[in-house]
Amino acid sequence: MWHVRSEIAAAIFLVLDFDGRCRFDSKASNGSSSHVIMQHAEVSSLKDVIVPYTHLLPRLHLSQDQRRRTLLYFRGAKHRHRGGLIREKLWELLADEPDVIMEEGSPDAMGLEQSTGGMRGSDFCLHPAGDTPASCRLFDAIVSLCIPVIVSDSIELPFEGTVDYSDFSVFVSAREALRAGWLVNHLRGVSEEERDRLRRNMARVQPMFEYDNGDGNGGGIGPVPSDGAVNHIWKKVHEKLPMIREALIREKRTTTPEGGAALWRQCQCI
Repeated sequence: MWHVRSEIAAAIFLVLDFDGRCRFDSKASNGSSSHVIMQHAEVSSLKDVIVPYTHLLPRLHLSQDQRRRTLLYFRGAKHRHRGGLIREKLWELLADEPDVIMEEGSPDAMGLEQSTGGMRGSDFCLHPAGDTPASCRLFDAIVSLCIPVIVSDSIELPFEGTVDYSDFSVFVSAREALRAGWLVNHLRGVSEEERDRLRRNMARVQPMFEYDNGDGNGGGIGPVPSDGAVNHIWKKVHEKLPMIREALIREKRTTTPEGGAALWRQCQCI
């Protein structure tokens, strides 16, 4: 597989974020097989495109929205690795807060039903980092018109430049979120008028995160919607081409330490 990886290393990758890991087999000097972990930092924001996770919950249209009785909702695993340490601390701070629901659960049929009710019944949906900064939970919140509360100091999001997430989300630094009582008080301070404005803006961008192309069930029948995720991905790929072309031309006259290729040309993640 190494010759295949080297051939496609400089291709444009469609990735969910740049903070995950990929693993591949390599041969140690003694001939035995070993595993090498490469950070997604070796995937380049210059050439690669972040795409949305596929949402698991059904879309709620603005005309279907009803009164929301809960301030903040989260459902997922309490214990995660890496960035998930923030999630555990948030859980301890928020679990006993009134008007806040923190549930442990998995995305099985019952879990999806509970998540649908929880997100549609809450003004805000908590989005802390797990094993990676992003997850399908963010896009489930968007299609549920539940205002995302994104707790992350480093997150890359799909289609930025085309869509401004601050128009329908609340961004909070990890330092602020981990101050006792701060997050709940901050969210309670958001007026009803502002919450309605954020939801209206969210409803406008919902189609951008839909991969469905016609039959309503993701069956792949019918034309691709012009405002759907697939077309927006191709637009982002098209936008990358001039930057890649410029980088290739610049690389002809630029040397890197120890004569190696530029980092974005070294990516072996497939």
